[in-house]
Amino acid sequence: MAKELWKPGNMLYPLPVVMVSVADAQGKPNIITVAWAGTICSDPPMVSISVRPERYSHPILMETREFVINLTTKELCYCTDYCGVKSGRDIDKFEKMHLTVLPASIVKAPLIGESPVNLECQVTEVKHLGSHDMFLAKVVAVHADEKYMDEKHKFHLEWADPITYSHGTYYSLGERLGTFGYSVRKK
Repeated sequence: MAKELWKPGNMLYPLPVVMVSVADAQGKPNIITVAWAGTICSDPPMVSISVRPERYSHPILMETREFVINLTTKELCYCTDYCGVKSGRDIDKFEKMHLTVLPASIVKAPLIGESPVNLECQVTEVKHLGSHDMFLAKVVAVHADEKYMDEKHKFHLEWADPITYSHGTYYSLGERLGTFGYSVRKK
């Protein structure tokens, strides 16, 4: 098996691609698309997002120390891309993309109504790492869209057709391959 050696780089793909909503001190909302987001702890529930300091949302995050992670779907793919390439300095992305601003239950940043899951987050620490700053945050509330619940009240994110990001391209998640522990489960 031949392998080509490359210089060190971020080749950990695919990644979740999320729309992160923020609100400045005056309450003006904005959306930033983030592919560098992840789970970092389950108890307490914590996540991280990494944002370049030159991005419009960065000083808002530094000042307010809160945000909402809004999961994305195939239906939201165009909006997800748009919110990642256009700056909130110039336009209202909620208005331009016809996205619904919903109030959060704890943080001042809004939820994106069309997202199947919204995670309200409060920043606990900022790590200055180089090209990006990592915002470590506690998840203080989770909102799940009822239309993805079955009759037993089990949530089915797969019904929303979530998307991922890989090296400049968005992908819809494919078929179910197995569930956790299926490799060792007795048949």
